[in-house]
Amino acid sequence: MGIQDTKKAGFIIGAIAPFLGFFIYYLMRFRLFTLKEFWQVLMMQRSLLSGIISISLLMNVLVFTLALNKRKDQLAIGIFIASCVYGGTALAIRWFF
Repeated sequence: MGIQDTKKAGFIIGAIAPFLGFFIYYLMRFRLFTLKEFWQVLMMQRSLLSGIISISLLMNVLVFTLALNKRKDQLAIGIFIASCVYGGTALAIRWFF
């Protein structure tokens, strides 16, 4: 069956994958804090938030590469669009907050 080769499915995957990357980063670096405490630290230090968003986007690189290797081009386009949205968010946080 598999995942449909559509931009919409790619965008959904591209929107969810960074959350998985964020959680993995949290487990690797900040597991001594609860998620609530970690979130409070991020809200106080916005520059840390934009950096973590950027690191979380590495998960999108993985799913983007997998989509291209499976020749699911429309899926890859959707993932790329979601990555651009996240990247723009990271830049906006860095510049304006």
